[in-house]
Amino acid sequence: MLRVRGTAVTAAAAVLASASLVTACTPRGATPAGNAGLARFEHQEIIWHGCKDGPKDTEGAALDQAGARCAELTAPLDYRHPDGRTIKVAVSRLPATDSAHRHGTLFYNPGGPGLPVRYLSLQLRRAAPVLAARYDVIGMDPRFVGRSTPLDCHWPAVSIGSAGADRGTFDETVRLARDLASHCDSRRSVLPYASTRNTARDMDVIRSALGEHKISYLGSSYGTYLGQVYTQLFPDRTDRVVLDSTLDADAFGPELTRTLGPSVTRALRHWAAWAARRDGAYHLGSTTAQVMHAISRLDQNIGRVPVKVGTHTVSSRNLPQLLWNVTAGDDDETYAGYSADVRVLVRAAHGDAVRPTPTLDQVLTDLAAPDTDATFAAQTAIECADRAAASRDPETYYRDIRQHRADDPVFGPLTRTVTPCTFWPTTPAEPPTDVHNSVPLLMVGATGDPATVYQGQLAAHRDLEGSRLVTLRGAFRHTVYAGLFAPKNACIDEAVNHYLTTGVLPSHDSTCRN
Repeated sequence: MLRVRGTAVTAAAAVLASASLVTACTPRGATPAGNAGLARFEHQEIIWHGCKDGPKDTEGAALDQAGARCAELTAPLDYRHPDGRTIKVAVSRLPATDSAHRHGTLFYNPGGPGLPVRYLSLQLRRAAPVLAARYDVIGMDPRFVGRSTPLDCHWPAVSIGSAGADRGTFDETVRLARDLASHCDSRRSVLPYASTRNTARDMDVIRSALGEHKISYLGSSYGTYLGQVYTQLFPDRTDRVVLDSTLDADAFGPELTRTLGPSVTRALRHWAAWAARRDGAYHLGSTTAQVMHAISRLDQNIGRVPVKVGTHTVSSRNLPQLLWNVTAGDDDETYAGYSADVRVLVRAAHGDAVRPTPTLDQVLTDLAAPDTDATFAAQTAIECADRAAASRDPETYYRDIRQHRADDPVFGPLTRTVTPCTFWPTTPAEPPTDVHNSVPLLMVGATGDPATVYQGQLAAHRDLEGSRLVTLRGAFRHTVYAGLFAPKNACIDEAVNHYLTTGVLPSHDSTCRN
């Protein structure tokens, strides 16, 4: 996962139990409903209380003002041993605004992994009032994230960064990844249980404690993987499910981002065409080719000599992270801000004294800071618990980077380098979830999605045999519903809202236009 704009970007996510518990009547990997050890969790009393935790908790105060209630439920650390250690899982509940027409309970996960969700459920209510009218919205901080028994390894960095221009900068990423992994060594006893499978089981414990026979679900980016895992483990406990920008479940893990460079480059080329039409404002080139050449020269120049941008230093280690912000959206406002950022970087590479834009200043400040909110550590722990690193030999990654220097020069060193999972102190407790089911659900996504690429969405569509897919054509954005993280599209919103309010899936796949 790549951290940009001060948060874990869901684009890269992607990211991100036990056969002894499985019976002939239980979905593979699920927990039998009659398991006596789980009964105390499934039937626990939920003690609801206010969400604000102290005078500085502005998010809790906003939830309270919106009428939300919060709680902490108990769940097993290891579902194979429900009588063993336990953890706390924090949730918020926003009641349906139209109680007379309430349909049920909807769980929301906007992505990550590693993002707290309690507060983000309020953003969903604001963005989709039609949905908020019909559902009690549950925002669950996934295990070890936010307020759910947080996992903090006290990491000194919020990202590994790019492998850079040469062997020396690659070795810097190796040293940092190894050091970060070693910081988590003291948490060995919990790391194998940070998996998405266990988060899905936590969701089902909460479903049962709420007294709900079935739950609805809305997930985007990594949240689509969590949704797929839940439908695989608990197919009879889902009502209406929407997956926005769906990950290919077979690809999720520490190397999910490895092949994203070309898709981000395609998004970069789309922006370049936009900037070329506005050369009078940004002076980056009057054709797409000229603007792309300017990016190439910027990458080469900073690869040779780092530059100052205000009080910050931009080098081959962090430049690709700044350029990655092209994935933030494809509307005029977002592209204008990105163009202004690139213009500052180009001028700095030419030797001009420059000041960063407010966005550049914030991103560079965030990238230089320690992992104070533990987002990067939690995100990594989830990815490492879901699937082991493809290789624990750094040379494998360096060879891959060198092999793709020509066809993936800007983003390849960022996406293909080592991660802390390469040196992780534990291995997954379970194999990855094999998603293949016929649960009815709705998928939406864009053909130019730079993070959950469209071919991966189609692969997920094939594995989810009961799904219908509504495709937004001509858009280069990650997530498409309700304008939560990217520009709104009325056609997509209508399709999602109709399904979530009526329960009627489209009779066939369809398309929307950007």
